[in-house]
Amino acid sequence: MTWQTAFERLGVKIASREELMAAGASGRALTTAVRGGHLIRVRRDHYALPGTSRNILEAVRVGGRTGCLSALAVAGIFAIDKTFTHVHLGRDASRTRHPRDRFVRLTDRERDGVRTHWSPLLDADAGNEYSVGVVDALAQVLTCQHPWHAIASIDNALFLGAVSERELAELFARAPEGVQHIGGLIDGRAEAGQESVLRMIVRSAGLECELQVSIDGVGRVDMVVEGMLALEADSRLAHDSWDLHVRDRDRDIDLARLGYMSLRPVYQRTMFRPTDVRDAVLHLLAVNRHFRVHV
Repeated sequence: MTWQTAFERLGVKIASREELMAAGASGRALTTAVRGGHLIRVRRDHYALPGTSRNILEAVRVGGRTGCLSALAVAGIFAIDKTFTHVHLGRDASRTRHPRDRFVRLTDRERDGVRTHWSPLLDADAGNEYSVGVVDALAQVLTCQHPWHAIASIDNALFLGAVSERELAELFARAPEGVQHIGGLIDGRAEAGQESVLRMIVRSAGLECELQVSIDGVGRVDMVVEGMLALEADSRLAHDSWDLHVRDRDRDIDLARLGYMSLRPVYQRTMFRPTDVRDAVLHLLAVNRHFRVHV
């Protein structure tokens, strides 16, 4: 039996020494596997296979589980930043370690960017051996990240069916008072985090928008602002071929023939320079209202 098979049978990404011994391993076999690079000793009596996510390894090495953005990323839900590992630690956590060296204690100076979350869990039974549950990860994002980015994560979790309306209602009911208003801004129709932030940019400018609008002869667009501007999220992931660029340019022409303007802000501009996008939208609308087309 290979180590890969052992982990698959256990149904885990992080296996304890006890679990592996019960599966037929010996202490000598574990030591040999670690020395040979077939296993990673993440923390005392905790093992993983090579190729395991860095966030998972760092969280377990610290002494907790992935939380906040790191837990969302592992679950395939939008997370604005995967650079730093977010770790949830229980109130009784002890012997915390540096995320990249299990022999070094975790301190304010020695933490290599790892961010810790100590808040009590809403659902302690959710999640698994390496991650908190989705609801708790979203609760942590609410107080850890910019509100628009938190909304983007919650929208995406709702769109993917990773969380229910009932669970969100309970989450916001138990959230700190300062972030409870965000519950009224959630919309599970947004298919990507960038769409959610675009929606917040538009609404922060005092503009009205309709989401996921079907236009005859064009198809569905992400949103229509003030009934005249088709605004769509443009990401490399969804447009990384010439054929897709041609399709989008054809859509722009078809929109213009129907009297719509169109704007496709790229991901980086939307997420990190939202004021630029807001100004572009406002100026396009202002220009449109000052000119009349004569046919």
